Amino acid sequence: MAGTSMAGGGERKKARIEIIPLIDVIFFLLATFVLFTLSLNKTEGIKVILPQSQTGEARKTDGTATVTVTDTGSIAWDKEFITLEEFILRLKTFHLQNPDGEVLINGDESALFSQVIYVFDEARKADITTVKVETKVKAQARQQQAQ
Repeated sequence: MAGTSMAGGGERKKARIEIIPLIDVIFFLLATFVLFTLSLNKTEGIKVILPQSQTGEARKTDGTATVTVTDTGSIAWDKEFITLEEFILRLKTFHLQNPDGEVLINGDESALFSQVIYVFDEARKADITTVKVETKVKAQARQQQAQ
């Protein structure tokens, strides 16, 4: 009979479901999921091929506006493509709402340097003092950091 066993004298033992190992497995999965999601570095901009760097640092997203410069020269604010006039207006509005806010330039590695300099200049004109360029860490540099 399923779920029962016969011991030497014909006594029937009831089947038990051990819940403690099940709880251990659930906590392990929960911890793995939490650590995985914490390690994700989500970009707030349009997906582009980032230039590589050996000295990149993790970025913060609070109080940061992401400006994407694509390889075709288009500009996007966070994930929305905008015109140059809208870009200048959003920079000014962003600075009024976040006086200590940062602008993160998420530029494609094939974008013209002059287009990125344009974003820098307009951010300075809007009195934004912290402008950073997003890069990805080279694989070789990542291996050295791990050691």
